[in-house]
Amino acid sequence: MKKTDTARAGQSRVLRIIGGTWRGRRLRFPPQEAIRPTPDRIRETLFNWLGPRVVGARCLDLFAGSGALGLEALSRGAAQVTFIERDAIAVRELRARLAEWGAVGGQVEHTEAMRFLGGSAMPFEIVFLDPPFDSGLLPGIAALLEDKHWLSANALIYVETDAGSGLPALPGTWAVTRAKQAGAVGYHLLTRGEAGA
Repeated sequence: MKKTDTARAGQSRVLRIIGGTWRGRRLRFPPQEAIRPTPDRIRETLFNWLGPRVVGARCLDLFAGSGALGLEALSRGAAQVTFIERDAIAVRELRARLAEWGAVGGQVEHTEAMRFLGGSAMPFEIVFLDPPFDSGLLPGIAALLEDKHWLSANALIYVETDAGSGLPALPGTWAVTRAKQAGAVGYHLLTRGEAGA
């Protein structure tokens, strides 16, 4: 990697909170290659889609990485966000941000997503799913969320995928309500309802 590429990579490891209490705050995150945060523009669109549903909601950020999605939710009035992340450095940085910003309602779990979902369930109103694109985890994760009762009756589920691959098979109770593409990223908002509804 050239020096200029290294500098550019370092500069790119900063995000900003788009709206709410922490609007404009900058979020630095570790340079792990596996951490692929949701860009500002996509987050802005997502939270426009979610609208007032965020306020007072219990949210699950299942592949937290930088924590950008969950932090944005807390900034906009979510009652609680549970962040799940397997990378120890990312977990440490996220906990530091929550403490630094005086966040209330943020909880970081250092564990694998599948392992977390194997535990005792509590229903969430909003779930953010942004796994590594080549992991193949989405179908199994979605099945666990549904079958283990991690979702409230009308939960909203946000999913990011490789735009070229599209959405995999997901539970019949999940219906796509919004979908867009930005470069190589496809992003989708789904609503949980009744099977076949």
